[in-house]
Amino acid sequence: QVELIQSGGLSVQPGGSLTLSCQLSGYSYRSSCLGWFRQTPGEEREGVAAITTDGRTSYRDSVDGRFTISQDSATNTLYLQMNSLKPEDTATYYCAAPPGPVSYDCYSGSWCSACGRAVFGYWGQGTQVTVSS
Repeated sequence: QVELIQSGGLSVQPGGSLTLSCQLSGYSYRSSCLGWFRQTPGEEREGVAAITTDGRTSYRDSVDGRFTISQDSATNTLYLQMNSLKPEDTATYYCAAPPGPVSYDCYSGSWCSACGRAVFGYWGQGTQVTVSS
């Protein structure tokens, strides 16, 4: 059984840092693209960052230069390092992995441009990140 188990998050002041982790338990699919999403109440889920098997990364403009997505293939863990956090980064964050019905055509400059085309069907349970003074 595949489970994406998230940890990390909580609250931080503006300018602070947090690291989110996502353990891909029971996951053996040779994924070409893993991703992080976030969602706030009443808003659509938005892609934040993506990473390919060979380590190429891409980010949405609002987090580029502040967030870093990475993966540890030895432990099957996906990370999102978030620096210089802003109040507008407050959201519930989800990790995601393929395969699945949710697909994106990742045009140049988009958050998933490293992937070309991304599909997701496995999701973490969500981690609340609150940035507030």
